Amino acid sequence: MIDIAIVIGSTRPGRNGPAVARWVRDLAVERSDARFEVVDLADFDLPHLDEAMPPILGQYTQPHTRRWAAKIAAFDAYVIVTPEYNHSAPGALKNAIDFLYAEWTNKAVGFVGYGSAGGARAIEQLRTVLSCVQVAHVSAQVELSLYTDFEGFTVPRPAARHEATLTTLLDQVIAWGTALKPLRTEQEQSHAA
Repeated sequence: MIDIAIVIGSTRPGRNGPAVARWVRDLAVERSDARFEVVDLADFDLPHLDEAMPPILGQYTQPHTRRWAAKIAAFDAYVIVTPEYNHSAPGALKNAIDFLYAEWTNKAVGFVGYGSAGGARAIEQLRTVLSCVQVAHVSAQVELSLYTDFEGFTVPRPAARHEATLTTLLDQVIAWGTALKPLRTEQEQSHAA
């Protein structure tokens, strides 16, 4: 069994991310092939990237970086819940990704986007960013429209088809997260030797 973080990728006051993450978690926890935990980026209070050394070196000096690194390292895969702001992913999410390297590497990710265009452009940008830190992104993605999948633009009421897509996304994330786990174990053993 693998561990999957459902990451709330916005820190904005009044954001829809926690409600969307609850919808994801409520469906996910019915499964018996993975463990799920909601990880709220807002709980980590990360400043703009303030580490002097590149993250690929793993020489973190700031307590907030070490705390964030420990949390992200604890998972085998991720489902990132992201809004789309101005045709892009939230700056806080990009910043949080940029803080780390090895903690992301050789893991899997799926995306649940929301916004006026379903978060599609934010997801596409995140695919590029996470490829650079060697995260395998699955093809299934959920795109929730603020106009048709939310009541009053704030309460998620996803159309039934989104539940089927989320199930496929979780199937793919679990399959890839499981497949990549031996690779990470092998690399950890070679670094320890």
